[in-house]
Amino acid sequence: MLSKKTKYGLKALTYLASVDSKEPVQIAEIAKNENISQKFLESILLTLRRNGFLGSKKGKGGGYYLIKKPEEIQMTSVMRVLEGPIAMVPCVSLNFYEKCDDCPDENKCSVHKLMLQVRDSALEVYRNNTLADLIS
Repeated sequence: MLSKKTKYGLKALTYLASVDSKEPVQIAEIAKNENISQKFLESILLTLRRNGFLGSKKGKGGGYYLIKKPEEIQMTSVMRVLEGPIAMVPCVSLNFYEKCDDCPDENKCSVHKLMLQVRDSALEVYRNNTLADLIS
């Protein structure tokens, strides 16, 4: 299941991508329009800023803004930053691989085979979608 952090992060990114002005948008505006707790949203936006998706401006007229074009923001990157590994089990993860303690042979493991397919299907969707696709 998708975490609220990821769901709200995607909602915030799509909101920022869809505003007419490219001026910074205050957290309160995003929170109100997307029905997200402002305190929770602050930590999500900070994560997105630290990972190169957003810029921020302090003071009057401050807020958050996209630092890349929506078509340059791949969903694989967003999902990994907000949700963590895309794979559902560590033995099929491309970036966070770990051998499962209870599995003597991955090549004979039915769960491993199924989760490889699930991972590859999810990656296909994420790789073929950008933030621009979510707002079109």
